[in-house]
Amino acid sequence: MLQDYAPVLLHFLIVTGLAAAIIGLSAVVGPRLRNAVKLAPYECGIAPVGTARERFSVKFYLVAMLFILFDVEVIFFFPWAIVFRELGWFGFIEMGTYVGILMAGYIYVWKKGALDWNR
Repeated sequence: MLQDYAPVLLHFLIVTGLAAAIIGLSAVVGPRLRNAVKLAPYECGIAPVGTARERFSVKFYLVAMLFILFDVEVIFFFPWAIVFRELGWFGFIEMGTYVGILMAGYIYVWKKGALDWNR
């Protein structure tokens, strides 16, 4: 039975060895020049403004959490779509209820102003 896992173990050893070799080679061959430009935080090609320790608005985190929440809830549509014909009207009504609750939550968040960036 352990022979079935030999390819997985071999693959793991090769990947680990290759990763260690690449990191070691870059430490030996790579340049070590440190200057102000290289040590500055990179912001997508835009010259940095202010410090890297700037605080973000709580609104940013709220929108990110809401995106993850609604995104995870939408994932439940895929298994439902696969067995849609087998579930019949019961499955359709249940998913309609699910969508209704999801939309009620979305409308509540929208009315509370959680998605309004101009406030």
